[in-house]
Amino acid sequence: MRNRAASGPKEPEMKAWFARDYGGPEVLRLEEVGKPVPQPGEILVKVHATTVNSGDRRIRACDFPPGMKTLGRLALGWNRPRQPILGTELAGKVETVGQGVTRFSPGEAVYAFPGGRMGTHAEYVLLKETGPVAHLPEGVDMLTGAALCFGGTTALTYLRRGDVREGQSMLVLGGAGAVGSAMVQLGKLAGVHVTATTSAGNLDLVRTHGADTVIDYHSTDVSRHNARFDVIADTVEAMDFARAQKLLKPGGRYLAIAGTLKEMLGSLRKGPEGKRMIAGPADERLEDIVELGRLAALGQYRPHIDKVYAFTNMPAAHAHADTGRKRGSVVVQVAE
Repeated sequence: MRNRAASGPKEPEMKAWFARDYGGPEVLRLEEVGKPVPQPGEILVKVHATTVNSGDRRIRACDFPPGMKTLGRLALGWNRPRQPILGTELAGKVETVGQGVTRFSPGEAVYAFPGGRMGTHAEYVLLKETGPVAHLPEGVDMLTGAALCFGGTTALTYLRRGDVREGQSMLVLGGAGAVGSAMVQLGKLAGVHVTATTSAGNLDLVRTHGADTVIDYHSTDVSRHNARFDVIADTVEAMDFARAQKLLKPGGRYLAIAGTLKEMLGSLRKGPEGKRMIAGPADERLEDIVELGRLAALGQYRPHIDKVYAFTNMPAAHAHADTGRKRGSVVVQVAE
């Protein structure tokens, strides 16, 4: 996110949360910085809500998957986060627009998914008019709009890459998280028979998202399940390809959504009976963002909101994400 100095009087300021070092939630600091000014083709959005997701906490804590720490530091900052303002998704209202902008007008409600560019843990965010931003559909509130994209775009990416089709069967490992609950909902919407794993306290929640069968992974070893699946969507690193092969039908796909470098390299070759592993970063496509908003407006997809924190309480939102027990999304309300 760019903060440009303006000539003349002191520029307006905004507040943003900075992670200037790697570490626990205590490294976060609320600071005042210059309010961005939109240039031609840009819009300035006043953030009403954002989220703290697994990506945010991984970057803040420098907690990258096995084999990815060096690559993660090279990409995101060796000694500290290169982009200190975290946050990948938001909902808000257009404050001002730059010259030539025709798609958006001041006052319009929008939702956006800057994704890997981050920067949404702030009162204002600059976005390109042609970027990952769309009008918030009528009937979708700001808190829901802010939570649409992180889990939703990941689920759409892997359903697409895995060629998941109507009539197939899918096992979702970790059905209560932001990505897992999106996989359950969007898989069911695609006509898939969904089995999902979760802890005992989340069984009913996952059922409400549409899972046909829900398994308590504490009491049942899913690797010994009698059923065979066309697809296994692993959102929590609960399995590896070798174990997954025993549960896959011939030609089945193991979606290593939370995969490490090992899974990315392993995805280059097939297993026996045409079984294969699919891994890698999720897509950040405007088409997916718009589709998630459309489905939310129809009531066919709704991210589960676990807890809502005030903007001034951002470290507590990170601490909750750190527990690994959040259900769906942790939302931070920035403005009324």
